[in-house]
Order: sequence, then C-alpha cells, then structure tokens
Amino acid sequence: MSREVRICVLDGYTLNPGDNPWDDLARLGELTIYDRTRPEEIVARAAGFEVVLTNKTRLDGQTLAQLPQLRFVSVLATGVNVIDLDAARRLGVAVSNVPVYGTDSVAQHTWALILALAQGVVEHDAAIRAGEWQRCPDFSFWHDAPVELAGRMLGIVGFGRIGRRVAELGSAFGMKILATGGRRP
Repeated sequence: MSREVRICVLDGYTLNPGDNPWDDLARLGELTIYDRTRPEEIVARAAGFEVVLTNKTRLDGQTLAQLPQLRFVSVLATGVNVIDLDAARRLGVAVSNVPVYGTDSVAQHTWALILALAQGVVEHDAAIRAGEWQRCPDFSFWHDAPVELAGRMLGIVGFGRIGRRVAELGSAFGMKILATGGRRP
C-alpha cells in the first residue's frame, strides 16, 4: 500500500474565501491549508510536505533549501514569479502553475474598466447623483459624450492567453487590434 502524499497550501484564502471546497485536492493525500502565511512562517509550515501550493507566498532559494522533502510546488495562478526557479531546479523540485487560471475573468474585468472609461460611467453617475440630470433642459443627459469603440485601435501589451482573449472581445466591438509581446502556448 502506498503512503499518502502530504500537501500544504500556504495561502489558500485568495483562491478559496469559503466558497470553493478543497475536496478534490484532499482526495490526493493529507491536506493542510493555511489562509495566509507570513514569510517567517513558511519553513515551519511547509516542513515535511512533498507538495506545496502557493499563490502569492514567495519561495526563494534559501527557503526551498530548508525543505528537503519538497518535490513539487504549484503556483495557484498563471505566473511562477514567486518561486526561485533556478533554486528549485538545482534542488530537484518540480514547479508548475495554472496557465488558464483567470483568463476569462481577467479579460472581463479589463473590459469592465475599458467600458467604464469609454462611457464615463463614474463621472456620469456622480453627475446624476449631484442632480445635474434633473436640472438639464434636455431629456437626454450626458455628462460627457460616450466614446464609440468600433473602428478605434486597442493596444495590448502581452499577447498570452489573457491578451488574446481581450483582443477577441475588442474585435467583437469592431476595434482594430495592435498587440505586442510573446504568445504563450
């Protein structure tokens, strides 16, 4: 019979503030979850675990060297910038991320911000709350004229999954897309 793998989540709250069960992960082995981990707590909490999952908690070379049982680290996000990849490689620790995490939600949020700017949502709301529409002699009230997106240029820096999704949505608005940066598989 094989021994259960020991899994530690260092900062689970950002991924699961209480609405996302860890059941599937718990079926893989012994699971310990911390909502948040301060830098000085990392070694004590991760000691003895073969698998460590993190989101924003940094694992530098010095920290990784103090975790001899560690075999695998996964960043619960799209990047791996919180892991010292050279040290992990030297120590034989495999590192992964979740490359499709947040693609649609980040693109959607990007478009919420673009549309809020194009339509002047914040300024228009403030003007209405200040009574400007009631004082306006016209039925149609605009604080500032909205910006028509069709035919305009959308510049995107970084053309990975999220950048490509933002571009797709921009194309649906009839925008011309100008993008720079690497395309990740």
